Amino acid sequence: RRVLVPASITLARLHHVIQAAFGWSGGHLHEFMAGDQRYGTASEYDMPGSVQSERTRFTAALQHAAAIDYVYDFGDNWRHRIKLEKTLPSDSQLNLPLCVGGANATPPDDCGGVYGYHEFVVAVADPNHPEHAEMAEWIGRPWDPAEFDIGRVNAWLSNIKV
Repeated sequence: RRVLVPASITLARLHHVIQAAFGWSGGHLHEFMAGDQRYGTASEYDMPGSVQSERTRFTAALQHAAAIDYVYDFGDNWRHRIKLEKTLPSDSQLNLPLCVGGANATPPDDCGGVYGYHEFVVAVADPNHPEHAEMAEWIGRPWDPAEFDIGRVNAWLSNIKV
C-alpha cells in the first residue's frame, strides 16, 4: 500500500493507519524498529529498551534508519518495511490518511502468517479442497487474492484520526 500521512504522525497513529490500510482489526501486539531502536505501545508488553510509539514521530524514528520495520501479530509475524518516499507540500484539501496505490488483497487478520495465508488461498480457490467450506465460511465473502479496492481502503482509512 502507498499511503499519504501527515508529516507529524506518531508511530502509534501510523500503526492504526497500517491496520486500516490492510483491513486488520489491530487486536495483536506490534512493534516498530528503526536501526537498533525498538518502539512499542505503553503497556505491560513493552520490550525492554523500547521507546513509546505514542511519543515518537515517524520522521524522528527515520533519523535512526532509512526505513522502519513494522511487525504485527507476533504469532503470525507479519513484517512490513515502511519508507518515506517523498515529502509533499501541505495540502489542506486532502483528507489524510489517504491511500494512493496498492495491489492485491491483503491477508485476512489471524490467517496464520505467510504459510497460513498460502494455505487459505489454496483452500478458498479450490471447491474440492477439504478445508474449502470452512475457509469460505470463515472469510464470509467471495475472496480474490488479486483484488485491490482503493475505495474500500480509503473508506477504512477515513475512520482514522491522525
